[in-house]
Amino acid sequence: MLRYILRKALGWVVMIFVATNLTFFLASFFLKPESNYLARRPPLSHDQIVRSLDQYNLNPDESVFTKWWTWFQGVFFHWDWGQSPTGVDVNSEVAYRAAISAQLVLGATILSAVLGIALAVYSAARQYRFGDRVAQATSIITLNIPLPVAALCVVFLGIWANQKLGHTVFYVAGAQDPNVSGFWATFVSRLAHLVLPSITLILVGYASYHMTQRTLLLDTVDADFVRTARAKGLTRQEAIRRHGLRTSLIPTAAQLAFSIPAMFTGAIMTETIFAWKGMGQYFTQTIGQNDIHGTVAIAAFGALMTAIGAILADLATVALDPRVRVS
Repeated sequence: MLRYILRKALGWVVMIFVATNLTFFLASFFLKPESNYLARRPPLSHDQIVRSLDQYNLNPDESVFTKWWTWFQGVFFHWDWGQSPTGVDVNSEVAYRAAISAQLVLGATILSAVLGIALAVYSAARQYRFGDRVAQATSIITLNIPLPVAALCVVFLGIWANQKLGHTVFYVAGAQDPNVSGFWATFVSRLAHLVLPSITLILVGYASYHMTQRTLLLDTVDADFVRTARAKGLTRQEAIRRHGLRTSLIPTAAQLAFSIPAMFTGAIMTETIFAWKGMGQYFTQTIGQNDIHGTVAIAAFGALMTAIGAILADLATVALDPRVRVS
């Protein structure tokens, strides 16, 4: 098993290397860092712009291969991913924003999956009954609500609740209160700021797990091992929960593993509406500022998260399916 994981990890390392370096060349061809200086007043000359960008390895007069080699050496020997056209350190930005996004993404994604799978078990055990139809209708409605609409509705409900309660309970902007200090005060503040954006992501995310898992469960409820379990005295719901769920959970576990990397850079609207300075917001910022080094760092981070998701999906398959462990 360990050798299999190491072999997969080595393959992903090669793919991350290729994808990251390819992104550097593509970003260098399409992004123009000098555009950040063109609107300055008084206007800067070409030589002044070149001198400003040269200190960040973004000199437009140098060849792409020269800039790539300097950037590659910095990453390989010093883990230095470079600076933005305005001199902001990419390493510190990615580290800070990845931590911010992780607070929001990981918890919301896991809770969405747990809620969706629990509803799927409930629905599959009551196929076409009232509870199943209500759960399906609710999931279909939430699945088709655009995320910005859901986020704004949650924000308005949070503001309304604060007005009714007479003080601020639900925070609609930021990752924490800038005025707090100390570990526990900061921890509580971050939890309070997590409530509304997490509700938004769960609201629009649980339905896909519910509908997918329900379909998978209905495909296994008539399998021989489930019928055998029912013949031994288990109820339909118990047989589904104890025996049918484990086998049908494999595709959903893979979906969950791959959704976490996508959410890090994909929660752009949620981070924008709730003023979270995470990876999604940083991604749009790097494109808007023609930040080659920041764009490449985000691509590398996304590739790394995808690799971790793929390995987690393989581990989930091994854990859930004894046949894979034996093979």
